[in-house]
Amino acid sequence: MNRSGIALLGIVLLFVTSNCSVNPVTGKKNLLVMGEQQEVALGAEADPQIVATYGLFEDPKLQDFIDQKGQEMVAVSHRPNLKFTFRIMDSPVINAFAIPGGYVYFTRGILAHFNNEAEFAGVLGHEIGHVTARHSAIQQRNATVAQVLLIAGIIVSPTIREFANEAQQLTSLMFLKFSRDNESQADQLGVEYSTKIDYDSHKMANFFKTLNRVQHQSGASDIPTFLSTHPDPLDRYEKVEEASTKWQAKVNTPPYQVDRDDYLRMIDGLIYGEDPRQGYVENNIFYHPELLFQFPTPADWQVANMPSQVQMVPQDGKALLLFTLSGETTLEKAASASAEQYQLTTVNSKSTTVNGLPALEVTTEQVDQQDPTQNLSILSYYISYDNKIYVFHGVALKTDFAPYNTIFLNSMRQFKKLTDRSKINVKPEKISVRTVSRTNTLRNLLVQWGVEDKRLEEIAILNSMQLDEEVAAGTLVKTVVK
Repeated sequence: MNRSGIALLGIVLLFVTSNCSVNPVTGKKNLLVMGEQQEVALGAEADPQIVATYGLFEDPKLQDFIDQKGQEMVAVSHRPNLKFTFRIMDSPVINAFAIPGGYVYFTRGILAHFNNEAEFAGVLGHEIGHVTARHSAIQQRNATVAQVLLIAGIIVSPTIREFANEAQQLTSLMFLKFSRDNESQADQLGVEYSTKIDYDSHKMANFFKTLNRVQHQSGASDIPTFLSTHPDPLDRYEKVEEASTKWQAKVNTPPYQVDRDDYLRMIDGLIYGEDPRQGYVENNIFYHPELLFQFPTPADWQVANMPSQVQMVPQDGKALLLFTLSGETTLEKAASASAEQYQLTTVNSKSTTVNGLPALEVTTEQVDQQDPTQNLSILSYYISYDNKIYVFHGVALKTDFAPYNTIFLNSMRQFKKLTDRSKINVKPEKISVRTVSRTNTLRNLLVQWGVEDKRLEEIAILNSMQLDEEVAAGTLVKTVVK
């Protein structure tokens, strides 16, 4: 389903050891840090889970660019012999993160907001710095379980949260919150590494201003992003500016690259925002244009659309409606697999149809041996459509279940084939890079290009410009089109 950056992160065990090792950046000894082989093993295990969460964004040109710049930077880093892997994730969220073992991730959302190669290089160096300084590994020495991030800050009961996280697929390493000292050190390393491959790291400082404007425009948000997992952008601006001047004097290989036009031309056509081709909600109906199905979502429930499942949660967090795809070939096998996976006891099972499609309705319970008040009731529908088995699970505490039963059934029993061409033929928005023909203010240019008034500030931020700023003829400017 949608490769979004919004995800429920499951509880995972963290692998730590009691060895003493030397930090490659500081040269100091760190206690209770995993060895390099364990870092690599942990990253290799987490990487496919992260890919399953977001999905990869397939763009050979951008991927080649990131691979090339990443390897150039690794070569001048403090761990040049560590194998690094760079990935672009199919998410509109503005985020970049790294995990142990040399895995670095950029979302297409953050790539859309860079306005030159130097900004990108600074953030790339920052993320490589987290790995070379072993921040992820050091952070784990006091951890016993993963950090849990929830949809829009909704607090779901622990038992329901566990049920929702299929096969414990996700990992908190994606959005690990480092200390301010670690973030400051990663900033310094980003300046050092990007300067050493001849980029102007002053532009990295400028990108913090863009992040600050995004933060203020969107308001406080609990959705995990590059903003919420890092300190206040403006608190870091001056330090990065100062470090950039120092490192440019030290390296002394001017001129330092910015490469604005080359970068903008490279992201021309990049998908911007949510991609409706992977599923979208409109007027409380979830549509999937590629798989050709639809079903109603409960009114006023939060919807998280992920590659492997759609999760729907009410404001009070007391229930969960989960929609996913079974890997089994029959309805009966799918029901048995769910019962085994979640340790469910079947209460009732019957064959039925949903809009002419073969289906199985199953009621089960999940018993909490330590605390019976946490016993769950689950209503599940298994639906056979287009040679696939689709699954709904409606979950709530047994004591709270009755009011939600009708809500669950409303979605489950209205699953059907999508035939409306207007819903099927939707297209995502994309970055469109245009050349200014005549000097004008950014506001006037955007209005002339048909940008709605309510989106003027958004597009100004996307360009790291002010609306009243004069833009010279010949300048490349980003806008958004369908």
